[in-house]
Amino acid sequence: MGSVATVALDTSALMMPVELDVRLFDELERLLQGYEPTTPQAVIEELRRLAETGGEEGTAASVGHDLATDRCLVVDTEESYADDALVELAREGVVDYVVTNDLALRDRVLAAGIPVIALRGSNKLAITQP
Repeated sequence: MGSVATVALDTSALMMPVELDVRLFDELERLLQGYEPTTPQAVIEELRRLAETGGEEGTAASVGHDLATDRCLVVDTEESYADDALVELAREGVVDYVVTNDLALRDRVLAAGIPVIALRGSNKLAITQP
């Protein structure tokens, strides 16, 4: 494994900056000292759909979409559903970590043997090992 960890961000992670006032990329830098943010195309699609709903969730999704397209390497997967796409990346060993606040997804990623980065406390991220 290289010195730079590959970190996959899910929809909930990319919406954290607006919804939960989390400095997502600063927190990842604090935890990992160098990382490559990546996200499946399915997450981009999900954020785009959510952005159209308007309201606070729509705003959070819109900001998340911009962050993802600006800061992340967007990868194609076989799966069109965002959670399944992230689990696929974890199972295939493409990513070193998955960032999510989704408990069901967290459990699936941990079951695939990949650590999960999630919110702990009000605005700090922490790593959960499988």
